[in-house]
Amino acid sequence: MRYLRNLSTDVYYNMAFDEYALEQLPLDEPLFYLWQNRAAVIIGLNQNIHAEVDLDYASEHDIAVARRITGGGAVYHDLGNLNYTIVGRSADIERDYPEYARHMLRALQALGLQAELSGRNDILVEGRKVSGYAKRVYKDRLMVHGTLMYDVDLEKLTRVLTPPTEKLAAKGIASVRSRVTNLRTHLPQYADIHAFAHALEEHLSCQYRDAEYLLTETQLAEIGTIAKDKFASTDWLYGRSPSSTIAHAKRLPCGNVSIHLDIKRGCIAQCAITGDFLGNRPIATIESLLQGCLYERTALQERLGSVEMQEYLDHTDVEAFIGLLLNP
Repeated sequence: MRYLRNLSTDVYYNMAFDEYALEQLPLDEPLFYLWQNRAAVIIGLNQNIHAEVDLDYASEHDIAVARRITGGGAVYHDLGNLNYTIVGRSADIERDYPEYARHMLRALQALGLQAELSGRNDILVEGRKVSGYAKRVYKDRLMVHGTLMYDVDLEKLTRVLTPPTEKLAAKGIASVRSRVTNLRTHLPQYADIHAFAHALEEHLSCQYRDAEYLLTETQLAEIGTIAKDKFASTDWLYGRSPSSTIAHAKRLPCGNVSIHLDIKRGCIAQCAITGDFLGNRPIATIESLLQGCLYERTALQERLGSVEMQEYLDHTDVEAFIGLLLNP
């Protein structure tokens, strides 16, 4: 297979790189590339962001959140994770999808791992997941991409992929949580992830006998534009989330407050606030103000920033109210 090099660690650029490679690169034979992201959560194309990610934890720990063009579940990336992408032509997608995944399986086995395919899209080592992969078809082309957990921060992975929204009833595809392990403990012969990546690239390129595919400055600029206009956009990230209903309840200084939200395309379509709370002004004003607002902390802060919340909910400030909106 021909190989590319993508040295970016920006998640939005790398999502655009995958799409561009699948849809726009001339393709006379299969190609692959290895790549990394700085700390990020990447959700599947059809997933509800609020059902998958602890967004407050992500924000507090500088973890970016992105949506990819393939299905499957949410994954956590950091610089201890190595990603791969393989693009080729296929006349029989169902036959070639697992065959493309076996490219990586055989490479891992060649490096000394007892790796095996499992389920619909996992690679296991000693019974634990080290890789999940997904696919996308474009015309007569097929892309398979996936993760390789080399030395990932497993605590952050667990925390950020555990949303606090216990009362979420979402229409979407929830991730299946699996037991995971890092490859580092199974590959003591490699000093670090860079040595591991070099060995993997060398094997997949047939000891570099296959040619490198060099992108032009124009192509790289086009990828940057797609990253900015599509993958980093609020509409792509939140707008594709399926409609969902969120219900939260908590006792605040004003009394018991229950929140019922209908979320459509990432925005609050309807809001109902009920309870035995006390306040000077009708809460319907706040309900109306929230309609159409993006269901995300920064947007809520901007929408409610000038509101004297104590007038509607005694002894309760805006931040406490936003906390209830986002978390039970």
